Amino acid sequence: MKIRVALVDDQELLRTGFRMILDAQQDMEVVGEAADGVAALELLEQVRADVVLMDVRMPALDGVEATRRLLGDGFGSALDPHPKVLILTTFDLDEYAFAAIKAGASGFLLKDVPPTELLSAIRAVHSGDAVVAPSTTRRLLDRFAPLLPSSAAPPPPTLSALTEREREVLGLVAQGLSNAEIAARLVLSEATVKTHVGRILMKLDLRDRVQAVVLAYETGLVRPGPH
Repeated sequence: MKIRVALVDDQELLRTGFRMILDAQQDMEVVGEAADGVAALELLEQVRADVVLMDVRMPALDGVEATRRLLGDGFGSALDPHPKVLILTTFDLDEYAFAAIKAGASGFLLKDVPPTELLSAIRAVHSGDAVVAPSTTRRLLDRFAPLLPSSAAPPPPTLSALTEREREVLGLVAQGLSNAEIAARLVLSEATVKTHVGRILMKLDLRDRVQAVVLAYETGLVRPGPH
């Protein structure tokens, strides 16, 4: 089955360029376009999309609020899973992208992303993997250090469901290490690390690796700055 993609951006030229790239792929199809958040929600009530490429700065309703509503319990039905949202941003360090990830987006892409990276990101998100390097997400979070808990704060109960090893793995994920790098650091197989990451997501009820990084910073498990 093809990956169904919806394009949401107020720049028609950008949507046209993305559509040309996606329609040329055998495993993808563009199921609709919208120029703002309001139109996007109306579109996604009518058509089913697996992945939504969502701009953050749009008239009527921005991408952050559109993402929040789209991924909320009141949208769609239990039988029709929510689409994954990829945020489109002009700048690498963008508070809008950070807010959208907090709202449930699976990651973010720069608008000038090379076509190969765009396609890889869509496929990765569709399969449930991370779409941006955790180190990139970390740089976003480092910018918002004042919003994070102090190092003196007690460990949050949120992480109590994790084993000591799982907390260790989560900390390394948030530091920007890949599964292979974590495996080398902890002297484990890469398959074992992947299993740990999967259990972490399940126990903490997280959508993907990106949200795991956000949670690790929010709870103070990892502190901003060099590691």
